[in-house]
Amino acid sequence: MAAYVIANQRDIQDTADLREYRSRVQGTLDPHGGRFLVRGGSPDVREGAWPYERTVVIEFPSVERARAWYDSDEYRAILPMRTRSSRTDMVIVEGV
Repeated sequence: MAAYVIANQRDIQDTADLREYRSRVQGTLDPHGGRFLVRGGSPDVREGAWPYERTVVIEFPSVERARAWYDSDEYRAILPMRTRSSRTDMVIVEGV
């Protein structure tokens, strides 16, 4: 069953770190079957509060593959680039 990583970012600082992270993240997804479904900003908030500037949704073949990606050495190597440049709330959810 498919799984999704949903990441919401706020307090984004346009730094060299974040640009480097964005250029390298796809290479960490490929071995785990991950693909971007949403990778953008400018949300059109219709209800409630939405403090996020950017939302990312990544699809994986399974929860196990999503977890393997997040825990991989390749992703862990670039993760500090993102965490230094923004605040992120991230979840892994199972699809239907």
